[in-house]
Amino acid sequence: MAAAPLAAQGAPADDAGGGRKVLTVAVSQSVDSLSPFLAQRVISTSVHRLMYPYLTEYDPRDGHAIPGLAASWKVSPDKLTWTYTIRAGSRWSDGQPVTARDAAWTFEKMMTDRGAATATGSFVANFKKVTAPDPATLVVELARPQATMTALDVPIVPEHVWNKVADFTKFNNDRSFPVVGAGPFVLTGYKVDQYIRLRPNKGFWRGAPRFDELVFKYYKDNDAAVVALRKGEVSFVSGLTPAQTTALASAPGIKVNDAPGRRFLALATNPGARSRDGTRFGDGDPALLDARVRRALFAAVDRTMIVDKVFQGHAVEGQGYIPPRFGAYFWRPADGQRIAYDPARAAALLDAAGYPRGPDGARHGKDGGALGLRLLCHAVDPNDKAISKYLQEWWAALGVTLTVNCVDNVSDPWAAGEYDLALDGYSVSPDPDYVLSIHTCAALPATAAVSGRTDDFVCDRRFDELYAQQLAEYDTAKRADLVRRMESRLYDTGYINVMAYPNAVEAYRTDQIRSIMTMPEAGGNIYGQDGYWSWWSAVPGPGAVARRGAGPSAGAVLAVVAGAVALAGLGAWVALRRRAGADDRE
Repeated sequence: MAAAPLAAQGAPADDAGGGRKVLTVAVSQSVDSLSPFLAQRVISTSVHRLMYPYLTEYDPRDGHAIPGLAASWKVSPDKLTWTYTIRAGSRWSDGQPVTARDAAWTFEKMMTDRGAATATGSFVANFKKVTAPDPATLVVELARPQATMTALDVPIVPEHVWNKVADFTKFNNDRSFPVVGAGPFVLTGYKVDQYIRLRPNKGFWRGAPRFDELVFKYYKDNDAAVVALRKGEVSFVSGLTPAQTTALASAPGIKVNDAPGRRFLALATNPGARSRDGTRFGDGDPALLDARVRRALFAAVDRTMIVDKVFQGHAVEGQGYIPPRFGAYFWRPADGQRIAYDPARAAALLDAAGYPRGPDGARHGKDGGALGLRLLCHAVDPNDKAISKYLQEWWAALGVTLTVNCVDNVSDPWAAGEYDLALDGYSVSPDPDYVLSIHTCAALPATAAVSGRTDDFVCDRRFDELYAQQLAEYDTAKRADLVRRMESRLYDTGYINVMAYPNAVEAYRTDQIRSIMTMPEAGGNIYGQDGYWSWWSAVPGPGAVARRGAGPSAGAVLAVVAGAVALAGLGAWVALRRRAGADDRE
């Protein structure tokens, strides 16, 4: 796949016949919120990457930090003060200048308003003071050293627009268009589970996108999205099943991209939903509070079969929490630590935990009741459904009944703690801080009545200690070692077990998209990148011209897109940020 240069792209290509060039992406995930202070799901955070500036970006070639809104930065000798120089000449799409004050206001709001900290509050939890001594200078003072200061995944918003918001927990940024931003695209329209429409920001400092319009179009059924791709009604589809991948690989005019993914698929348990004030809520089965029960269930999962039968080789067997694509942070359990597929061992663990097999073949607890559990999963995800059937078979042989609850909206029962187990997943960024932070005690909801950014209500003091150490460690090798130790601790506590790392399997029409940038450049994904590179770099082909019948015209709905992104689980939450808890999350 040809990659567009990082320099300004210049004027749109002339190869699309002179008509309006539209890039239509099929998507299946619902938007949780278009407020960058609330959003966690992949679709939502991906749109924010297009709309808003970030202080720094991840280089699409290898993921290292490069300038964004901040043209440069420096750190004090004691590593506690970071000074960023804001790019000269940047303007919001309404013409107002982008200044350091906008960035300072964004961070200050997150520091002082709990609602504004819903999605990415972990990034500013260690901030002591933020100031903008002049329009070009942003100064952040830290309480302790913080290794993520060039990886702050926080969209910067225009103060002159957002200072009018009264309640950040309720404002979803989806009523007035166009939405003011300073990214490569401007959000011009949105309708729930139908479309998201964006136009190029002609004043974007890195160069305007080449397409005249980018539309994300919602398809609940990914089979329908694939049919639309074949017909030329959409340009791009993601989240392909093995059968769809095989069929499209030989289809004329369609390019399949099958690359190592940035996501993991895990089996998560409910360790007892709770808030930071100590309130317990939800209805998780208390049997799962016993680590032996959790380990027994994990030992009865054949991960090799999941990779071979469900993903048909388009995945890698799961081990640690960070996918192997991120080599410095990838961890695998030692031989004596690994929970291997071992039904006999699983049975012995349940016996030891006090759940012997009765005459009826079922496991019974001390109260005499049979051990039966519920699994939360996504109704729109064929992989979830297939894996659920395997889990039912494997655990039935173990004497445990599993009731599968695949629903359209997993976020609500997840946030309420109304599940026993769930198929979970997250998209991991080049800097893993965020996906680690969701397992800290600080990520629990403040009270049972509000949403948190937690994944599965995990709160382990030793994990928290390691998290604080890695956050303060600027030496990359030492920090990577601490991250791997965190993964080991998370594995041993047994609240979540990674089953697979699914590939990013997606396809696009070569007559509509001549070339597009993957991330990383060598064998990476297109949809759900850590940045705006794919849609910003896409070069139109002759078939990209908007056609009659392809969708409403400007001002109405235009064909848009959707790529079913799989899993899982929370997402991704990426959640009001839960939340996108249970949906694909960033």
